[in-house]
Amino acid sequence: MEYLRAAADKQAEQFSDKKQVWILNKETGFEAASVLNDDGEFLKVQKASNNEEVKVRKEDTQQMNPPKFEKLEDMANLTYLNEASVLHNLRQRYYSSMIYTYSGIFCVAINPYARLPIYTKEVINSYRGKRRTEMPPHIFTVADEAYQRMIQQRENQSILITGESGAGKTENTKKVIQYFASICGVEAKCGDHGLDDQLVRCNPVLEAFGNAKTIKNDNSSRFGKFIRIHFGAQGKIRR
Repeated sequence: MEYLRAAADKQAEQFSDKKQVWILNKETGFEAASVLNDDGEFLKVQKASNNEEVKVRKEDTQQMNPPKFEKLEDMANLTYLNEASVLHNLRQRYYSSMIYTYSGIFCVAINPYARLPIYTKEVINSYRGKRRTEMPPHIFTVADEAYQRMIQQRENQSILITGESGAGKTENTKKVIQYFASICGVEAKCGDHGLDDQLVRCNPVLEAFGNAKTIKNDNSSRFGKFIRIHFGAQGKIRR
């Protein structure tokens, strides 16, 4: 599960006896620091990056989670669910090429701007029919949950993919389509393109009419997409 789950032996060092907090940093947003003195309204802290001692307002600090929560797969389980801890968790997972992280019912995806080997047929098969807690965070889990609920409850399901320009909305939409087409598509005849390939090939047509260059994305979709996929009674995609 490389690129998807952190190795068990790569946990952070043992938590210091000194109280650890997050303090504001103009460049990185927040940085780690140890509390040296607490006089009520202000804290004297020592920065972890360079050991510099500074005085900060207590209300400008945020509590830090113990190391056992490092690279946590579901941020809803953080002891201290604050902005600094969320950003730190996402950053550390991203540095380890783990681009998907859960936050309760949501799946947060960070664009790696690189091709990762986490969308293969083997990966798709490993996520099929599995509970969320059984596998590392992935867009395939979101797709499979929607599919299984549709089959079991016989009700329509929706997946909302949202984010700013360049966040990876279009690519993750393609991965959802790829997953559905792979697990419940119709087998292609000899010489024909598979259903997953046919569905994904529809995107360039839309992109040709509605894409434009933005500051963060050279091929940004300038329109919203509403994609409806019809399934038959047996759970197969209707052509």
